[in-house]
Amino acid sequence: MRRELRVAVLLLGLLCIAVATRPQTQSSDWEEAAGGKMAFDVASVRQNTSGLPPHGDPVRSNVPLGPDDSYAPTGGLLLLSNHAVADFILFAYKLKLREEIAMNGALPKWARTERFNIQARGRANATKDQMRLMMQSLLADRFKLTVHFETHEQPILNLLLAAPGKTGPQLTRHSDSHPCVDPAHPVARAADANGATLAACGLMLARDMPDGSVRVSATDVTMQKIADDLAFLPPVNADRPVVDQTGLSGEFDFVIDLPKGLRGGVSTDPTAPSFVDILRDQLGLKLESATGPVRTIVIDHIEEPNAN
Repeated sequence: MRRELRVAVLLLGLLCIAVATRPQTQSSDWEEAAGGKMAFDVASVRQNTSGLPPHGDPVRSNVPLGPDDSYAPTGGLLLLSNHAVADFILFAYKLKLREEIAMNGALPKWARTERFNIQARGRANATKDQMRLMMQSLLADRFKLTVHFETHEQPILNLLLAAPGKTGPQLTRHSDSHPCVDPAHPVARAADANGATLAACGLMLARDMPDGSVRVSATDVTMQKIADDLAFLPPVNADRPVVDQTGLSGEFDFVIDLPKGLRGGVSTDPTAPSFVDILRDQLGLKLESATGPVRTIVIDHIEEPNAN
């Protein structure tokens, strides 16, 4: 059974001891690169009262809502069914999982529990980041949402190479000889003619093995994506962000094998290696404590929408 590690561990505390705070009022790099403020040509927002599956409507989207760049062009059409407003915000502002968790704690209950459908259409050749910008305008118009970002100096973990200039045997540069498919593609997570897994590009997946161990893998991911997701592996359960400091650019494939019962970095099997050893020996990486800037989204105002 495979599962996306994005939801592997949610019961995490955020260590928010701020030494300095710096409001962020300017657009981020990705917003400027996408062209700045823009809006859908037409949009409908309606509350969905069907409830959650299995009795309610399926939770669907024709655009992956995560912070990665996976995207199959839709001709400018955005279709979201039975989502919470929190999902719309994480998409609109390209929030990582840790930012999403912090945001959920600041939102009113209705923004996390009430469900909505959105049908919207913008420019036909819109990129995923441009769809995000259009969603920002929709949220401001229909939900009166205003936000800003603050940056705090706080504890972090740096992800580093264990040996300079050298990766481990199970961390390799991505190449066309190791294909993956867009997460929106219908055959993602299926098997090819040879029975091999067709991994979804940019997603970290976990598979329970017959011996009770867990195999974690990803295809076509950046080192920062690896750092982001490592923080939420059960052996790490980091109470702080993990920041890529390897100096490695480009995309990578990796496989990491975790022994049975590994919790808190230590296995229930006394002969099994620790997570520190696994990270070093399999991926050639290590984690070191440090202090650095951490971005946090602040919800200034939000309202329930009027029926349209």
